[in-house]
Amino acid sequence: MRIGKRHRRCLVRQAPVPILGTECPSILFNRPTFPLVSIPTLVFISFFSFQIPKTSIPHNPFKMARQFFVGGNFKMNGVKESITSIVKNLNAAKLDSTTEVVISPPALYLTLTRELADPKIGVAAQNVFDKPNGAFTGEISVEQLADSNINWVVIGHSERRVILKETDEFIARKTKAAIEGGLSVIFCIGETLEEREANKTIDVVTRQLNAAAKELSKEQWDKVVIAYEPVWAIGTGKVATTEQAQEVHAAIRQWLGASVSAEAQANVRIIYGGSVSEKNCRELAQKEDVDGFLVGGASLKPAFVDIINARI
Repeated sequence: MRIGKRHRRCLVRQAPVPILGTECPSILFNRPTFPLVSIPTLVFISFFSFQIPKTSIPHNPFKMARQFFVGGNFKMNGVKESITSIVKNLNAAKLDSTTEVVISPPALYLTLTRELADPKIGVAAQNVFDKPNGAFTGEISVEQLADSNINWVVIGHSERRVILKETDEFIARKTKAAIEGGLSVIFCIGETLEEREANKTIDVVTRQLNAAAKELSKEQWDKVVIAYEPVWAIGTGKVATTEQAQEVHAAIRQWLGASVSAEAQANVRIIYGGSVSEKNCRELAQKEDVDGFLVGGASLKPAFVDIINARI
């Protein structure tokens, strides 16, 4: 049987490749009737004729690439016995293996926690100073943390911003010092109730981020997890709605693209902090730009495991 000109053109031309249901349907559906067509040719046509349904493409492939992150900030809570119990319970629990977990005990118990905790669980200090050493009574240096095998630090928490009057600039310098010393940073930002009611939320978090951007190189943002924590929701039982959280997180991600880099916009994790509990974590975790949580009081309770497993 001879192959017609129309069919021959479809077999030899390379572009455009025939698509299923368009050109040369007889080649795709009646291949046995063309003995002159080689098997490799048919495989080539069949492979490139396959169309992937739109539903198989993730809405946001970057969220899939960003590892979910849950941090537990113990604040100034716990003693040796209770912290030991918390850590042992975490070690024994079945935790989502795809979620990165970091816990932050008081400074006195950092080394204890590091020694007790499973190696897969990170340990963070709640503070660090921006100077390497010297006459700074009560402070902890980056080198001292690294020497104690502590690889994370929480910087910029609202309680330090408000109570201890830490400025955006000071917080940015501490962040730079930590990263240059080999630590990763949970960088906290957020607005007060008055600022939210005045519609200044985005202005406030942008100002706080801009201070850090002046100190950090584009590459150093790889070591940062941004924690958005609305001050009015911390320890109050109030929580931002999922829509409010997503709105601010999306604005932060847009800022990353405009002020840092496209890579930072795609890869930097933005987590939510502010009265996160086992009751609201699953709904929040579904939001496109919510990459995890910074948990306060609930991290001291068994419910912390449920929050870590929010996506299971």
